[in-house]
Amino acid sequence: MAAMCFVATFLRIDIPTPMGKTMLHLGNVMCLLSGLVLGPVKGGLAAGLGSGFFDLFDPAYIAGAPFTFAFKFCMAFVCGAIAHKKLDSRPRRIAGAVLGSLSYVVLYVGKNVAEGLWFYRQPFKTVLTVAATKLSVSLTNGLIAVVVSLLLFGVMRPILKKAGVFDRLQARKER
Repeated sequence: MAAMCFVATFLRIDIPTPMGKTMLHLGNVMCLLSGLVLGPVKGGLAAGLGSGFFDLFDPAYIAGAPFTFAFKFCMAFVCGAIAHKKLDSRPRRIAGAVLGSLSYVVLYVGKNVAEGLWFYRQPFKTVLTVAATKLSVSLTNGLIAVVVSLLLFGVMRPILKKAGVFDRLQARKER
């Protein structure tokens, strides 16, 4: 799943802003799917590692790799923690995906506001403009990620269940 997070992030549209670029991408789909399939900790690690490695391979994002690791870990962790309480519950899967995605948006936009104000010492209006741009892109990414990850999970779940993947993951969790 980490590799899927890494590769899916390359499927993107870059959007320049006054304080660096942002992007529409499919990496968040795989981050949420990691939480849904692997649960909170393993899903969080897969999402954080895959997305963090993407940042390490792109000079425009390399400085943010530790933040990306932490934020994507949180996204998948929140999703997995909520969904895995009762994986058979569709409302819990939806709530997990939505809240996981929103947790990432809050962390990402919050970091950009703090960075703009205190690190770059940008004027407040500039920071708000950049934050609004990144917020709109992140919410769009988040909506796409929620819908697509839930659809993919719906398709994958019977296959993974039949293959015994969930039973093996549950058995390891109980050890």
